[in-house]
Amino acid sequence: MKKYTIKDIAQLAGVSKGTVDRVIHKRGKVSEKALEKVNKILAEIDYQPNLMARSLKNNKDYVICALLPNPDIDPYWKPCKKGIDQAYNEYKSLGITIDTHLFDPTDTESFLEVNAKVLKLNPDAVIMAPLFYNEAKKSISTYSEANILVSIINNRIGSDDINNFVGQDLVQSGRIAARLMEMITPKDSEIIIAHLDEFFHNASFMQQKEKGFRDYFENSLTSDYTLTTCNSIESNHYKTLYDAINNSKNISGIFVTTSKTYKVAKMLEDFPNLSIKIIGYDLLEKNLNYLNSGNIDFLIHQNPKQQIYLGLSQLAEHFLFDKPITEELLLPIDIINSENYNSYLNQ
Repeated sequence: MKKYTIKDIAQLAGVSKGTVDRVIHKRGKVSEKALEKVNKILAEIDYQPNLMARSLKNNKDYVICALLPNPDIDPYWKPCKKGIDQAYNEYKSLGITIDTHLFDPTDTESFLEVNAKVLKLNPDAVIMAPLFYNEAKKSISTYSEANILVSIINNRIGSDDINNFVGQDLVQSGRIAARLMEMITPKDSEIIIAHLDEFFHNASFMQQKEKGFRDYFENSLTSDYTLTTCNSIESNHYKTLYDAINNSKNISGIFVTTSKTYKVAKMLEDFPNLSIKIIGYDLLEKNLNYLNSGNIDFLIHQNPKQQIYLGLSQLAEHFLFDKPITEELLLPIDIINSENYNSYLNQ
């Protein structure tokens, strides 16, 4: 492929080299007619700027702060370290620094304290898991007022101050879980939708999954399941869910909307005479153990490592190469079973 210079582009467009330079680097005034001519040629030759040269010429360092739940408290977030390390190794030579700040996912005060600390550091951008809806919206607004870019992962929340969201379509995720459940459970039976330890999660995060799950069955003409929602917490030994299982005469499946699917599999060890299918989320070691033994039937992989990596990459390439930030990046919804989980472990 021919390498076009600014002089070549100027000749093709019938404008001056200065005009081409202003269009490419988006500086100075250009007439609408000249802009149209230059952009037409750029499109025809599929012009790609020398991004590395532009970055080195910029000669500025950027700081991105990652605000995440402490993985020692909630192991779902452990893979994020690999995603952060991957992004840092790719961009550190170009002046990108990534600082990680952890908060207690059970404590709103911890979340607010970490955000206040990060705000004082005045980074160029933050990427966060907005577990606490109201507190997250307030913090995001404060960052925006300070001209700090904000990317969020995993939990979608509505705010005009968010520059980028990376995660999954949770409603569609719930629908996929429902389709899987329909395939492995008898008709006219009861299915429990289990929300475990709601304080670990943005409530709407679980409700979106439930909405997709219920929507699927409500729109299905071939099934007649009874769906029961159960909120249960560990401090009460998940008694609400235990009693629901114990009192049901026709339960065939449990859909767990969080990563604590293994808690349900362990609970069902107390009911050896019941044949109950389990569908849940995430590749935690305890989940995989029960998946491999056949006690969990399917897991949906939310891929937190890829979420944080893509969010950081969007921010880094915006700073370095002036690339536009995509408002929404939706990850594929991967269905994991005992036969394919190994291929996902080293991703």
